[in-house]
Amino acid sequence: MATMTDTDTSQGRQTEPALREANRVVTQVIENVEEVIVGHHAEIEHVLTAMLGRGHVLLEDVPGVGKTMLARAIAASFEGTFKRVQFTPDLLPTDVTGVNVYNQQSETFEFQPGPIFGNVVLGDEINRAPPKTQSALLEAMEEGQVTVDGTTRAVPKPFTVIATQNTVEQNRTYDLPMAELDRFTKKIHLGYPDQVEEAEMLGRVVGRHPIEDLASVTTLEEFQRARDTVADFDVEQPLRDYATRLARYTREHAQLGVSPRGSLALLRASQGRALLDGRDYVVPDDLQTEAPSVLAHRVRPDSAEQTGRDVVRAALDSVPVE
Repeated sequence: MATMTDTDTSQGRQTEPALREANRVVTQVIENVEEVIVGHHAEIEHVLTAMLGRGHVLLEDVPGVGKTMLARAIAASFEGTFKRVQFTPDLLPTDVTGVNVYNQQSETFEFQPGPIFGNVVLGDEINRAPPKTQSALLEAMEEGQVTVDGTTRAVPKPFTVIATQNTVEQNRTYDLPMAELDRFTKKIHLGYPDQVEEAEMLGRVVGRHPIEDLASVTTLEEFQRARDTVADFDVEQPLRDYATRLARYTREHAQLGVSPRGSLALLRASQGRALLDGRDYVVPDDLQTEAPSVLAHRVRPDSAEQTGRDVVRAALDSVPVE
């Protein structure tokens, strides 16, 4: 892995109270989620850093490992509204975005919002729906708004899509187009828990599930302020150049490399990682920690023997920090 250097810490610093408050909020949310989710501390952090970076997360895994519970627990921890979309082959775009319904009494059309209007929106088994329905998420994910019948409406803030992808029944699913994959800040896997973690999980849920009693530990406004604080974190020019060089390496060593949107997602996720470490500035280690989950799904390798993660790892090993 490339040699790490620290950055100048004398410029662009947040006020200490704002930094401490944002760190407190995010730390408490992570600890609260771990009351429900056992053995996935790193993955919980990855979801939170994506959310702090105003991004979205794709969870790809086998059924039954806690993907839905993870999304519910995060939303419950900061009083966010949780909405769920069960993607099926017959789902229509308006089932996601909402639809105008004619009111006979008032003789006017009234908008009935769809589940996209939530703070945390779970797109369950997103690859079961055809691309036309999947695309109903794209405007909201990229621009924070939804357009129905020519009228544009903003989605709530904060807004995060956490989508799950079925990896077992490939013959009954649709591939996600690269334009859609590119809109997800991260693609992560939960995986099976080990023996000790699974036994602990069973002990927690064999009776009353802890999600039913999970209380919020912060408010929606406090979580949004934490995101706003992170957005002001300093990312100096050498780090922006480093992110660009990593992206260029993938473009030169793969059939399809990381887009500029991917480079931006890497910097924003790294700002969230800095907050977890109690810093209001980004260092190379933040980019190197975030790069595999942020960049790998945006890369299409030259050969079947290689994965996107392999290309990203090679980039981290080859591209120096200057």
